[in-house]
Amino acid sequence: MREFVVEADGGSRGNPGPAGYGAVVLDPATGESLVEAAEYLGVVTNNVAEYRGLLAGLRAARELDPDARVHVRMDSKLVVEQMSGRWKIKHPDMKPLAAEAARVFPPGRVTYEWIPRAENKHADRLANEAMDAGARGERWSPAGSTAELDAGGAAGRRAGAARTAGAAAGERAAQAARTGGEADTETDSETGAETDTDAETDTGAAADVRAARTVASSGWGPPDMGAPATFVLLRHGETPLTPQKRFSGSGGSDPSLSSVGREQAERVAESLARRGTVQAVVASPLARTRETARIVAARLGLEVTVEEGLRETDFGAWEGLTFGEVRERYPADLDAWLSSPEARPTGGGESFAETGERVAATRDRLVRAYAGRTVLLVSHVTPIKTFLRLALGAPPESLFRMELSAASLSAVAYYADGGASVRLFNETSHLR
Repeated sequence: MREFVVEADGGSRGNPGPAGYGAVVLDPATGESLVEAAEYLGVVTNNVAEYRGLLAGLRAARELDPDARVHVRMDSKLVVEQMSGRWKIKHPDMKPLAAEAARVFPPGRVTYEWIPRAENKHADRLANEAMDAGARGERWSPAGSTAELDAGGAAGRRAGAARTAGAAAGERAAQAARTGGEADTETDSETGAETDTDAETDTGAAADVRAARTVASSGWGPPDMGAPATFVLLRHGETPLTPQKRFSGSGGSDPSLSSVGREQAERVAESLARRGTVQAVVASPLARTRETARIVAARLGLEVTVEEGLRETDFGAWEGLTFGEVRERYPADLDAWLSSPEARPTGGGESFAETGERVAATRDRLVRAYAGRTVLLVSHVTPIKTFLRLALGAPPESLFRMELSAASLSAVAYYADGGASVRLFNETSHLR
């Protein structure tokens, strides 16, 4: 029996907004692209676009061989978990799409795996090409596609496809061993505990999806709590003080970006424009963050809102000094600061505990204001580390164990139940 790997993605520029999907069918042995599909969808939601991408990929695989087994790889936790039958499908626009996808192949012939977005670049780029073509009033054409993975080349694609095909086979074998050939239970991949899939009642699409009996890997985000408030955290670009690693807080000289910093901001702007997911831009009031935010927002066609709570910590008398210079001049104060989040820098600066309280209050205010939306927050090292620390439940000393390059990106998603998930990209650090 032939096996295929399907990678699929969908996106909307706005939610809902102009949307498109991309899908590719791969040979698991060679990593060769067998079929590509992409389409501009008009104005729909991101999740509908993702389901349309899945459906297109499955249909393309069926046209190649209706008797094949298929392993689907997507960076949508929602689609993977719903198609696995573990999460209920509530949205009326997605129920028929999910039911249709479950019927493309007979039950048991499709497995699902969540993958990070960085591993789904082929489908992601196809989706963006389709949206770009739609914006020009054109139809996407395979002949004009530039969809190739950014790294790894053919060898990397072969290894990845083979790995996921092996994982799919392992999941099928494990499922058969657990159930004696009958998939009446499903194992939670994080805990190993079996859960009764019949305990969650739904009709129509959810029943069809459960009938597919697919197994999904663990991934990012909690169960179906609706669209989270997602904060894409961008550290400002370089200033003249950044390469020298000098303390540069909210109580110092407030430097502007250097030429390198402006170039970094422009490249981030291009990267975020390709993603097409940011719906608002909020910046710290300091010059370097406002300048970074203006460059990015201009590329995205958005306005910049200034938020006082995103400013950097005030480092008091340490402003403009290197760590070594502070150690030489204020050794006792530095030791106290490194030992306790309650300690302030020399001269009445702001403690990390005070910064944490400010950032937590800012976070709560922004989560309420931007529920269900993706927002770019342009801030500084300490506030961004604090967002990440709080989301991870990490202790205050973890601030000293993180490094954020200039113009680096991270993200935190906040769900309706109070849970949070973190993604670390740091994808622009190569700009220096």
